[in-house]
Amino acid sequence: MISYVRGELADIDAQKAVVDVGGVGYGVFMTQQALSLLPQPGNVVRLYTYLNVKEDALQLFGFLTKDDLEIFKLVIGVSGIGPKGGLNILSCMSPDELRFAIMSGDAKAISAAPGIGKKTAEKLILELRDKVDIEDVLNNAAHGEDAGQFREENAVTGMQSEAVQALAALGYGNAESLRAVRKTSPDCSTVEDILKEALKYLF
Repeated sequence: MISYVRGELADIDAQKAVVDVGGVGYGVFMTQQALSLLPQPGNVVRLYTYLNVKEDALQLFGFLTKDDLEIFKLVIGVSGIGPKGGLNILSCMSPDELRFAIMSGDAKAISAAPGIGKKTAEKLILELRDKVDIEDVLNNAAHGEDAGQFREENAVTGMQSEAVQALAALGYGNAESLRAVRKTSPDCSTVEDILKEALKYLF
């Protein structure tokens, strides 16, 4: 098992990054969002990886944080969802958004991913509902160098979590509520301020 690769970022294309490790270029499949967060080629990166072994190929799937990798492994543990399907899901929603969708039974949000139908989304929710925790979402503060670099801006504060719950009570989906709340200004000082601004993104 290759837990991570660390080396010089040699190239980025539409589906993967190439990391030069000791003169060997490793092609690592990643989500579009993750690829967009990578530095320019020539910089040193560390990607947490999952090695998929097939009869005719070895494929590396890479993630910016351990949290991304762990939720990916949970998703592909569901029968009928392979690594490409898992990557498609995480290309459409962040790990926290996916956890919200699972906990709230939001199959529509999950089935928006390419190649993921409603039945597959419902199966994913059924199998993973007991494996995700609300605390993982509401208290997923960034820890460590990697999370600080790539995920700190996505951490959910106490006021934001209250705002998400309030929007959900108004009938909005948990995943879309979380997405809207994360777009609000850090200058919002109350839950009411967050709600007012988040509602603009939901109309």
